[in-house]
Amino acid sequence: MFILQNEGKLFPADYPKVMHKILGKFALLLVAGDLHKKIRNPIVNIVNASKSDSKFLHCVEKLALSKIVSWQLNCNKQVAFYIEAKRFSMNVMLKHLLDIDPDEPLASKILENFENYIKGFVSLPLNIPGTAYSKALQARIRLSSIIKDIIMERRNKGNINVGPMEGGDLLNVILSKQNLCDEEMVSIVLDLLFGGYETTAKLLSLIVYFLVGVPDALARLKDEHQVIRKSKKERELLNWEDYKQMEFTQNVINEASRCGNVVKFLHRKAVQDVKFKEFVIPAEWKVLPVLSAGHLDPTLYENPQEFNPSRWNDKTSKKVAAFGGGPRLCPAADLAKVEIAFFLHHLVLNYRWKMNTDDHPIAFPYVEFTGGLILDLEPTNPTFGEHP
Repeated sequence: MFILQNEGKLFPADYPKVMHKILGKFALLLVAGDLHKKIRNPIVNIVNASKSDSKFLHCVEKLALSKIVSWQLNCNKQVAFYIEAKRFSMNVMLKHLLDIDPDEPLASKILENFENYIKGFVSLPLNIPGTAYSKALQARIRLSSIIKDIIMERRNKGNINVGPMEGGDLLNVILSKQNLCDEEMVSIVLDLLFGGYETTAKLLSLIVYFLVGVPDALARLKDEHQVIRKSKKERELLNWEDYKQMEFTQNVINEASRCGNVVKFLHRKAVQDVKFKEFVIPAEWKVLPVLSAGHLDPTLYENPQEFNPSRWNDKTSKKVAAFGGGPRLCPAADLAKVEIAFFLHHLVLNYRWKMNTDDHPIAFPYVEFTGGLILDLEPTNPTFGEHP
């Protein structure tokens, strides 16, 4: 936490050059100082304005319902959950950010390019056709071109002053910022897509994976959502008040974040000699704060290898840094938590599941389910498929 909270003064971000080439010079992960504030502030404002907005909440729930209902309508007894979670999270961001529906060809095109884009982050920087790095560079060019075309189309239509609360989407909010150039706008869109896609899908998959081995936690989670559902009229959608009642759900999200460690470590560099307790970190040294070390520290968490959401009942004694900290705290973390909570609401109320294969998550160095997290599904609500 000392390193994260002193990011702007002592430990600036220092990511490998391979990531600079792929992300671009305006990526929030890489920029610093005033430019970081300039790009981060619109994202924070967008997230704060939309996370409790009924338009966003209904968008999330309808897409979650559509995904979960499709399994029953198609008589799917097995699903590759990790793949499905990625499609769901991307569809949410595309609809809320760019007003692109899941069944539009452009949605599939963006998802395909994003897969190549992300795989290049941890690749050898060999710009040779066919390599992961080369594919990532090309994917970034194509994604930028798609977003620029959408921006140009919006400007030609002249409706960029319509905000998300008035029936528009988040891109219109970005376009209304007069101090941003086009490349900065493109970077903000890519940052939001990345933050709302990759982390959300991995964390949701980890929750489903962990709950398989902890039936008591799953039962308590289901009980919480049954209480919420009973308070609603038939087919009534969830709202912000319902979300705030999902206290144990937040415990589950926190515990999966702690145990799963979607982000294992961060890249920083000491700009001067830094003394911390009995240690001295020399200037120019690379510093890698390993988040998972704190999360699995037995002096901080009793039985740290155990998935125990109830440990979060005491809201004041523990912290989890899965979304970073300090000035680089992930600005889209709240959106991710809403997406996960609403998806879990309908999943636990309408399905039982078990793992079909021994598909443990691995660090790649980021979390990955190489087998797709294949689940055997059993519907528990025979009328669920009738939901619109």
